[in-house]
Amino acid sequence: MSDDKVKALEVKRSSRLTGFYQQSPERRRARLVESRWLAPEDARACEGLGGFDEACADVMVENVIGLHGLPLGVALNFVVNGRDRLVPMAVEEPSIIAAASYAARLCAEGGGFTVQADAPITTAQVQLLEVPSLEAAREALRAGTPELLAAANALMPAMCARGGGARELEVRVLDATTLVVHLHVDTRDSMGANLVNSVAEDLAPRLVALTGGRAGLKILTNLADRRKVRVRARVPASALASERFQDGAVVRDAILEAQRFAELDVYRAVTHNKGVMNGVDAVLVACGNDWRAVEAGAHAYAARHGGYRPLTSWWKGPEGELCGELELPLATSTVGGAARTHPGVQRALKLAGTSGAVDLAGLAAAAGLATNLAALKALSTDGIQKGHMALHARRVAAEAGASGELVGIIADRLSRERVYRPERAREILEAEVARRQGGRR
Repeated sequence: MSDDKVKALEVKRSSRLTGFYQQSPERRRARLVESRWLAPEDARACEGLGGFDEACADVMVENVIGLHGLPLGVALNFVVNGRDRLVPMAVEEPSIIAAASYAARLCAEGGGFTVQADAPITTAQVQLLEVPSLEAAREALRAGTPELLAAANALMPAMCARGGGARELEVRVLDATTLVVHLHVDTRDSMGANLVNSVAEDLAPRLVALTGGRAGLKILTNLADRRKVRVRARVPASALASERFQDGAVVRDAILEAQRFAELDVYRAVTHNKGVMNGVDAVLVACGNDWRAVEAGAHAYAARHGGYRPLTSWWKGPEGELCGELELPLATSTVGGAARTHPGVQRALKLAGTSGAVDLAGLAAAAGLATNLAALKALSTDGIQKGHMALHARRVAAEAGASGELVGIIADRLSRERVYRPERAREILEAEVARRQGGRR
């Protein structure tokens, strides 16, 4: 099938699957097949642990004694750079997937998410200590840069063959006798940690010879500020209206007040950014990426100007719409690591329709902007607990022994009563079971 025909088929797929949340996991998988988001064999493989077993786990990490699962869901309604997308998310916290889907639907009213991403640059650091002359060392490194880049590329022929390779050498002064050399490497669809670490170790003797210093640490940095993603969205004020808040402009202004709160107060900014990372991390976990590295880099980036700030910006647009932007460093991969060994990760990447690491980074960032918007809207209107407690009620119902459709029935009753105790859930369950049994006599 030609690329044009594949693209035509993709255009016809919609990320809007009405009533999806109300259906059973089995029916949801069937709908993904019907909508051509999943092949039948991939849908069947999603059941249970999705083909992930102890043998696979034992290859991935040390001292394996078993498996630990997380729910895998899909966020709906995403339109990214004009293309409908489903977003796989693996997360234990209730409301995150629902929040992302809801906010994505609001953003779709304004055309969806627009994503721009830098080239996939991974940076290795070589620490040089006891440098006798910083000025002479910097000049020697400047003059030797072409040879150093060529030497680095000679160490990674496979990466260079894929279009990647060493792009730049940067020198930074840390104190009176300490330099750090940054080697910026385009690692294509891999995160490139092992590769750049190896290259840094191999280049260190050359750097020592040029500078007269002593080599210290040789390792990548997780502040991937050469690998940033920027995502924007706009929401018409009318789309923000609800039954309780009928003037969308009032909701917009309340969201802007919440944004300003995060800009002024570090305590709020941390929680604000946690809302961003709710979406980003869930996508990265589903797709087998190093979410811890991205978290560390994101929070460092939030403090790059000396004070900790929100990663997002929200403002009023020229037509009264709500406009938002998220920018953060986001190093991702779609090859190697878990993508090579974990069958569930492979299916998540397929479901996301990723074209490579840069595309995956953009999708994760769109999810982050969506979860941030959903949190700000909830906090500015009904409060965050309304949605949380509705989903918490389902957990309590399941804990009390409910299954199938009884989970929803018990959860609805708990929510109406605003009582979320397991003992109350058991009382309601016993009464409902007795009622049904009585009706069958």
